[in-house]
Amino acid sequence: MGSMEEYMMDNLDALLPLRDVVFKTLRRAILTGELKPGERLMEIHLADKLGVSRTPIREAIRKLELEGLVVMVPRRGAQVAHITSKGMSEVLEVRLALEELAVGLACDRITDEEIDRLLVACTAFEKAVETGDIGKITNADVAFHDIIEEASHNARLSQIISNLAEQMYRYRVEYIKDNTGWTTLISEHRMITDAIVKRDPSLATQAMHVHIKNQENTILRLLKKDKS
Repeated sequence: MGSMEEYMMDNLDALLPLRDVVFKTLRRAILTGELKPGERLMEIHLADKLGVSRTPIREAIRKLELEGLVVMVPRRGAQVAHITSKGMSEVLEVRLALEELAVGLACDRITDEEIDRLLVACTAFEKAVETGDIGKITNADVAFHDIIEEASHNARLSQIISNLAEQMYRYRVEYIKDNTGWTTLISEHRMITDAIVKRDPSLATQAMHVHIKNQENTILRLLKKDKS
């Protein structure tokens, strides 16, 4: 996934104000887990690390607080917000509805070329799991679902899912960190793929429902484990 510094350097040439590049860099670091829940965001340290002044860091922290990714704690300052069961449930509740709609539409509208891409993505995910690299597995999972969303051939739906994608990424990473579920993930992807290839919207929607609910249940279990 690359470090904060690497991501920052890769995006400095983009036609974005420095404050936006800093915001995107810190946001991504939180969503990918590089900046961990409860970790303090020290302006001076982050400014030195990213090679910028404290002003864009301060502005980025304010925006992250508005998104709920950062909280201000009395006498401690800004820190990365903890993942809560309520926040996770809300995001996955929306994801479930959108992904079920997307997979149902994909069964009716997917092209032969997109089916080929989906089969390749399904295999690529399995190969990523073999590496044990969380970043590669997560990105392969995203790529798999992206093809299904594209195959819905509904631009508005794809846009809404895209807007939610970065919020979902944080929970996706947490889920994939639990390697006990990797075999189940592979099996679920295969079931979803098979249903789409058969163009069976009922079976595909059911398989997607199980897939997302298993993610929710796993993260809830991990959150309870962290508290105990």
